[in-house]
Amino acid sequence: MSAIRTRGLAKSFRSGLRARSVHALRGIDLDVQEGEIFGFLGPNGAGKTTAIKILTGLIRASAGEAWIGELPVASPESRRRLGFLPEGTFFHEYLTGREFCDMHARLLGIPRAERADRVQQLLIRVGLEKSAAVQIRHYSKGMRQRVGLAQALVGDPALVILDEPMSGLDPVGRREVRDLILGLREQGRTVFFSSHVLADAEMICDQVAVIVAGRVVEAGYLADLLGGQVGGVELVAEGIGEELSAELSRAARRSVAQGARHLFEFSGEDTAEKALDRVREAGGRIASLVPTRRSLEDLVIERSAPETDR
Repeated sequence: MSAIRTRGLAKSFRSGLRARSVHALRGIDLDVQEGEIFGFLGPNGAGKTTAIKILTGLIRASAGEAWIGELPVASPESRRRLGFLPEGTFFHEYLTGREFCDMHARLLGIPRAERADRVQQLLIRVGLEKSAAVQIRHYSKGMRQRVGLAQALVGDPALVILDEPMSGLDPVGRREVRDLILGLREQGRTVFFSSHVLADAEMICDQVAVIVAGRVVEAGYLADLLGGQVGGVELVAEGIGEELSAELSRAARRSVAQGARHLFEFSGEDTAEKALDRVREAGGRIASLVPTRRSLEDLVIERSAPETDR
Protein backbone atom coordinates (compact mmCIF):
# COMPACT_ATOMS: atom_id res chain seq x y z
CA MET A 1 0.00 0.00 0.00
CA SER A 2 1.21 3.51 -0.77
CA ALA A 3 2.06 5.79 2.14
CA ILE A 4 2.44 8.74 -0.27
CA ARG A 5 1.13 9.02 -3.80
CA THR A 6 1.18 11.95 -6.22
CA ARG A 7 -0.10 12.27 -9.76
CA GLY A 8 0.79 15.19 -12.02
CA LEU A 9 1.70 17.38 -9.06
CA ALA A 10 2.60 20.89 -10.18
CA LYS A 11 3.27 24.23 -8.51
CA SER A 12 3.87 27.67 -10.02
CA PHE A 13 4.68 30.97 -8.31
CA ARG A 14 4.74 34.58 -9.37
CA SER A 15 8.11 36.10 -8.57
CA GLY A 16 9.75 39.51 -8.81
CA LEU A 17 8.50 42.95 -9.80
CA ARG A 18 7.40 41.68 -13.18
CA ALA A 19 5.50 38.78 -11.60
CA ARG A 20 7.47 36.27 -13.65
CA SER A 21 5.99 32.79 -13.50
CA VAL A 22 8.31 30.25 -11.82
CA HIS A 23 7.50 26.56 -12.24
CA ALA A 24 8.72 24.84 -9.06
CA LEU A 25 7.09 21.48 -9.85
CA ARG A 26 6.23 20.25 -13.33
CA GLY A 27 3.89 17.27 -12.98
CA ILE A 28 5.61 14.82 -10.63
CA ASP A 29 4.42 11.27 -9.93
CA LEU A 30 5.57 9.50 -6.76
CA ASP A 31 4.71 6.18 -5.10
CA VAL A 32 6.14 5.69 -1.60
CA GLN A 33 5.43 2.25 -0.16
CA GLU A 34 4.63 1.69 3.50
CA GLY A 35 7.51 0.56 5.71
CA GLU A 36 10.25 1.79 3.36
CA ILE A 37 12.81 4.59 3.32
CA PHE A 38 12.27 6.79 0.29
CA GLY A 39 14.92 9.32 -0.74
CA PHE A 40 13.74 12.41 -2.61
CA LEU A 41 16.98 13.57 -4.16
CA GLY A 42 18.26 16.38 -6.29
CA PRO A 43 20.32 19.57 -6.34
CA ASN A 44 19.41 22.60 -4.29
CA GLY A 45 16.51 24.47 -5.89
CA ALA A 46 15.16 21.41 -7.70
CA GLY A 47 11.73 21.57 -6.02
CA LYS A 48 12.14 19.13 -3.13
CA THR A 49 10.96 21.48 -0.39
CA THR A 50 8.04 22.71 -2.49
CA ALA A 51 6.78 19.14 -2.90
CA ILE A 52 7.15 18.50 0.84
CA LYS A 53 5.20 21.66 1.68
CA ILE A 54 2.35 20.41 -0.49
CA LEU A 55 2.41 16.96 1.13
CA THR A 56 2.30 18.49 4.61
CA GLY A 57 -0.50 20.93 3.78
CA LEU A 58 1.59 24.10 4.07
CA ILE A 59 0.88 25.19 0.49
CA ARG A 60 -1.52 24.08 -2.22
CA ALA A 61 -0.61 22.58 -5.55
CA SER A 62 -1.39 24.48 -8.74
CA ALA A 63 -2.35 21.22 -10.44
CA GLY A 64 -2.37 17.49 -9.86
CA GLU A 65 -3.25 15.39 -6.83
CA ALA A 66 -1.51 13.99 -3.76
CA TRP A 67 -2.52 11.53 -1.06
CA ILE A 68 -1.18 10.50 2.33
CA GLY A 69 -2.38 6.93 2.62
CA GLU A 70 -5.92 6.95 1.26
CA LEU A 71 -6.61 10.59 2.18
CA PRO A 72 -6.01 13.63 -0.06
CA VAL A 73 -3.47 16.07 1.37
CA ALA A 74 -6.15 18.76 1.42
CA SER A 75 -7.77 16.87 4.31
CA PRO A 76 -6.37 17.71 7.79
CA GLU A 77 -7.02 14.07 8.71
CA SER A 78 -4.21 13.04 6.36
CA ARG A 79 -1.72 14.56 8.81
CA ARG A 80 -3.00 12.86 11.96
CA ARG A 81 -0.32 10.12 11.79
CA LEU A 82 2.34 12.27 10.12
CA GLY A 83 5.57 13.45 11.75
CA PHE A 84 7.46 16.30 10.08
CA LEU A 85 10.88 17.90 10.47
CA PRO A 86 11.29 20.91 8.13
CA GLU A 87 14.62 22.25 6.93
CA GLY A 88 15.95 25.25 8.85
CA THR A 89 13.65 24.65 11.79
CA PHE A 90 13.04 27.45 14.26
CA PHE A 91 13.38 26.19 17.81
CA HIS A 92 12.21 27.90 20.99
CA GLU A 93 15.75 28.27 22.27
CA TYR A 94 14.78 29.21 25.83
CA LEU A 95 13.11 25.79 26.23
CA THR A 96 14.98 22.68 27.26
CA GLY A 97 14.84 19.61 25.06
CA ARG A 98 12.30 18.03 27.40
CA GLU A 99 10.12 21.15 27.50
CA PHE A 100 10.22 21.48 23.72
CA CYS A 101 9.04 17.90 23.16
CA ASP A 102 6.43 18.19 25.90
CA MET A 103 5.03 21.32 24.26
CA HIS A 104 4.55 19.48 20.97
CA ALA A 105 2.98 16.52 22.78
CA ARG A 106 0.48 18.92 24.39
CA LEU A 107 -0.29 20.49 21.00
CA LEU A 108 -1.14 17.01 19.74
CA GLY A 109 -3.50 16.47 22.64
CA ILE A 110 -1.53 13.69 24.31
CA PRO A 111 -2.81 13.28 27.90
CA ARG A 112 -0.56 14.45 30.71
CA ALA A 113 -0.38 10.91 32.13
CA GLU A 114 1.28 9.70 28.92
CA ARG A 115 3.38 12.72 28.01
CA ALA A 116 6.21 12.49 30.52
CA ASP A 117 7.03 8.86 29.77
CA ARG A 118 6.67 9.26 26.01
CA VAL A 119 8.93 12.32 25.92
CA GLN A 120 11.53 10.61 28.10
CA GLN A 121 11.57 7.51 25.88
CA LEU A 122 11.97 9.64 22.75
CA LEU A 123 14.85 11.61 24.25
CA ILE A 124 16.54 8.33 25.10
CA ARG A 125 15.95 7.04 21.57
CA VAL A 126 17.58 10.10 19.98
CA GLY A 127 20.44 10.10 22.51
CA LEU A 128 19.52 13.29 24.36
CA GLU A 129 18.54 11.92 27.75
CA LYS A 130 21.63 13.51 29.38
CA SER A 131 20.86 16.87 27.76
CA ALA A 132 17.09 16.86 28.34
CA ALA A 133 17.33 19.66 30.92
CA VAL A 134 19.68 21.81 28.82
CA GLN A 135 18.25 24.78 26.89
CA ILE A 136 18.19 24.29 23.13
CA ARG A 137 20.28 27.44 22.66
CA HIS A 138 23.23 25.38 23.95
CA TYR A 139 22.64 22.45 21.56
CA SER A 140 24.97 21.68 18.66
CA LYS A 141 23.63 21.34 15.11
CA GLY A 142 23.47 17.57 15.49
CA MET A 143 21.64 17.82 18.82
CA ARG A 144 19.12 20.22 17.29
CA GLN A 145 18.42 17.74 14.50
CA ARG A 146 17.93 14.98 17.04
CA VAL A 147 15.53 16.99 19.21
CA GLY A 148 13.71 17.92 15.99
CA LEU A 149 13.38 14.23 15.19
CA ALA A 150 12.08 13.61 18.70
CA GLN A 151 9.27 16.16 18.22
CA ALA A 152 8.48 14.65 14.82
CA LEU A 153 7.97 11.28 16.53
CA VAL A 154 6.08 12.45 19.58
CA GLY A 155 2.71 11.72 17.99
CA ASP A 156 3.70 8.10 17.18
CA PRO A 157 3.44 8.71 13.41
CA ALA A 158 3.22 5.96 10.81
CA LEU A 159 4.86 8.30 8.25
CA VAL A 160 7.79 10.62 8.93
CA ILE A 161 8.75 13.35 6.43
CA LEU A 162 12.18 14.93 6.87
CA ASP A 163 13.41 17.86 4.77
CA GLU A 164 17.22 17.78 4.41
CA PRO A 165 17.77 16.10 7.81
CA MET A 166 21.53 15.71 7.23
CA SER A 167 22.27 19.15 5.82
CA GLY A 168 25.08 20.95 7.65
CA LEU A 169 25.93 18.03 9.93
CA ASP A 170 29.45 16.76 10.54
CA PRO A 171 30.21 13.07 9.80
CA VAL A 172 29.29 12.00 13.34
CA GLY A 173 25.99 13.88 13.22
CA ARG A 174 25.14 12.42 9.83
CA ARG A 175 25.80 8.90 11.08
CA GLU A 176 23.57 9.50 14.11
CA VAL A 177 20.71 10.71 11.93
CA ARG A 178 21.19 7.80 9.49
CA ASP A 179 20.99 5.34 12.36
CA LEU A 180 17.82 6.98 13.65
CA ILE A 181 16.19 6.76 10.22
CA LEU A 182 17.13 3.09 9.90
CA GLY A 183 15.67 2.51 13.36
CA LEU A 184 12.36 4.02 12.23
CA ARG A 185 12.15 1.53 9.36
CA GLU A 186 12.86 -1.33 11.77
CA GLN A 187 9.83 -0.18 13.75
CA GLY A 188 7.68 -0.44 10.62
CA ARG A 189 7.42 3.29 9.94
CA THR A 190 7.70 4.90 6.53
CA VAL A 191 10.36 7.58 6.08
CA PHE A 192 10.31 10.08 3.23
CA PHE A 193 13.27 12.42 3.25
CA SER A 194 14.77 14.94 0.88
CA SER A 195 18.51 15.31 0.54
CA HIS A 196 21.36 16.37 -1.68
CA VAL A 197 23.81 14.29 0.45
CA LEU A 198 23.86 11.34 -1.93
CA ALA A 199 26.31 9.06 -0.12
CA ASP A 200 24.05 8.96 2.93
CA ALA A 201 20.96 8.32 0.84
CA GLU A 202 22.63 5.44 -0.98
CA MET A 203 23.40 3.76 2.35
CA ILE A 204 19.85 3.75 3.73
CA CYS A 205 17.21 4.12 1.00
CA ASP A 206 14.99 1.42 -0.44
CA GLN A 207 13.65 3.64 -3.23
CA VAL A 208 14.65 7.03 -4.56
CA ALA A 209 13.29 9.65 -6.91
CA VAL A 210 15.65 12.14 -8.53
CA ILE A 211 14.12 15.55 -9.17
CA VAL A 212 15.74 18.15 -11.43
CA ALA A 213 14.19 21.52 -12.28
CA GLY A 214 10.81 20.42 -10.94
CA ARG A 215 10.66 17.13 -12.85
CA VAL A 216 11.27 13.59 -11.62
CA VAL A 217 13.91 12.30 -14.02
CA GLU A 218 14.54 8.90 -12.41
CA ALA A 219 12.70 6.81 -9.81
CA GLY A 220 12.75 3.25 -8.51
CA TYR A 221 14.46 0.81 -6.21
CA LEU A 222 18.18 1.41 -5.81
CA ALA A 223 19.03 -2.18 -6.69
CA ASP A 224 17.28 -1.74 -10.04
CA LEU A 225 18.65 1.74 -10.77
CA LEU A 226 22.26 1.01 -9.91
CA GLY A 227 22.41 -2.73 -10.49
CA GLY A 228 25.80 -4.35 -10.64
CA GLN A 229 27.14 -2.30 -13.50
CA VAL A 230 30.88 -1.75 -13.54
CA GLY A 231 31.39 1.97 -13.75
CA GLY A 232 35.14 1.78 -14.20
CA VAL A 233 38.35 0.29 -12.86
CA GLU A 234 40.54 1.85 -10.18
CA LEU A 235 44.27 1.06 -10.31
CA VAL A 236 46.71 2.00 -7.55
CA ALA A 237 50.38 1.62 -8.49
CA GLU A 238 53.72 2.45 -6.88
CA GLY A 239 57.21 3.07 -8.19
CA ILE A 240 56.28 3.91 -11.78
CA GLY A 241 58.14 7.16 -12.36
CA GLU A 242 56.96 10.53 -13.65
CA GLU A 243 56.97 9.64 -17.35
CA LEU A 244 54.73 6.58 -17.00
CA SER A 245 52.56 8.42 -14.50
CA ALA A 246 51.94 11.18 -17.06
CA GLU A 247 51.18 8.58 -19.76
CA LEU A 248 48.63 6.75 -17.62
CA SER A 249 47.07 10.02 -16.45
CA ARG A 250 46.30 10.91 -20.07
CA ALA A 251 44.49 7.58 -20.52
CA ALA A 252 42.61 7.80 -17.20
CA ARG A 253 39.47 9.78 -16.50
CA ARG A 254 40.88 10.63 -13.06
CA SER A 255 44.32 10.45 -11.51
CA VAL A 256 45.73 11.32 -8.10
CA ALA A 257 49.38 11.22 -7.02
CA GLN A 258 50.44 11.05 -3.39
CA GLY A 259 54.13 10.53 -2.88
CA ALA A 260 55.21 7.30 -4.59
CA ARG A 261 51.61 6.07 -4.82
CA HIS A 262 49.47 6.85 -7.90
CA LEU A 263 45.74 6.25 -8.31
CA PHE A 264 44.19 6.01 -11.78
CA GLU A 265 40.54 5.52 -12.59
CA PHE A 266 39.82 4.13 -16.04
CA SER A 267 36.44 4.11 -17.76
CA GLY A 268 36.83 0.64 -19.27
CA GLU A 269 38.41 -2.71 -18.48
CA ASP A 270 40.45 -2.76 -21.72
CA THR A 271 42.15 0.53 -20.87
CA ALA A 272 42.83 -0.69 -17.35
CA GLU A 273 44.39 -3.92 -18.66
CA LYS A 274 46.74 -1.95 -20.91
CA ALA A 275 47.72 0.26 -17.99
CA LEU A 276 48.36 -2.83 -15.88
CA ASP A 277 50.70 -4.22 -18.54
CA ARG A 278 52.59 -0.92 -18.73
CA VAL A 279 53.09 -0.83 -14.95
CA ARG A 280 54.45 -4.39 -14.99
CA GLU A 281 56.76 -3.64 -17.93
CA ALA A 282 58.18 -0.66 -16.04
CA GLY A 283 58.81 -2.75 -12.93
CA GLY A 284 56.20 -0.95 -10.87
CA ARG A 285 54.14 -2.53 -8.10
CA ILE A 286 50.37 -3.00 -8.26
CA ALA A 287 48.90 -2.03 -4.90
CA SER A 288 45.30 -2.68 -5.94
CA LEU A 289 43.05 -3.17 -8.95
CA VAL A 290 39.37 -2.72 -8.12
CA PRO A 291 36.30 -2.44 -10.36
CA THR A 292 34.09 0.49 -9.34
CA ARG A 293 30.32 0.28 -9.39
CA ARG A 294 27.87 2.89 -10.55
CA SER A 295 26.91 5.02 -7.57
CA LEU A 296 23.87 7.11 -6.74
CA GLU A 297 26.04 10.18 -7.26
CA ASP A 298 26.86 8.97 -10.78
CA LEU A 299 23.15 8.51 -11.47
CA VAL A 300 22.18 11.98 -10.25
CA ILE A 301 25.00 13.67 -12.15
CA GLU A 302 24.01 11.83 -15.33
CA ARG A 303 20.38 12.84 -14.98
CA SER A 304 20.88 16.42 -13.78
CA ALA A 305 20.38 19.32 -16.12
CA PRO A 306 22.96 22.13 -16.20
CA GLU A 307 20.51 24.57 -14.63
CA THR A 308 17.71 24.25 -12.11
CA ASP A 309 14.98 26.64 -11.23
CA ARG A 310 12.77 26.88 -8.17
